[in-house]
Amino acid sequence: MKTTVKIFAGACLALTLGAGAAAAADVKVAIKDYAFAPAAVTIHAGDTVTWTNEDQMVHTVTFKDGGASSGGLAGGATFSRTFKAGGNFAYVCSLHPQMRATVTVLP
Repeated sequence: MKTTVKIFAGACLALTLGAGAAAAADVKVAIKDYAFAPAAVTIHAGDTVTWTNEDQMVHTVTFKDGGASSGGLAGGATFSRTFKAGGNFAYVCSLHPQMRATVTVLP
């Protein structure tokens, strides 16, 4: 009986410890019709955002914090950035500055 209790307790502990280890997410943002869709995303630290240019016009993903930016993205091209720390990250298309959006990263 004591062995069964120890095994059960060990299994519960393993499940509890593993519950906090969620896999990182990859959130998709489309660049279409001269806009980022969605224009605001909220993710967790460690998650990645991937932008896909669905327009025929070249666009960029340029962060105001000076972080990794895409450079020119032709139609069909993608760009990804993994966010390691919490904060608010505003970005624009440097070629079309009316295109603005944000990534909010929760710790």
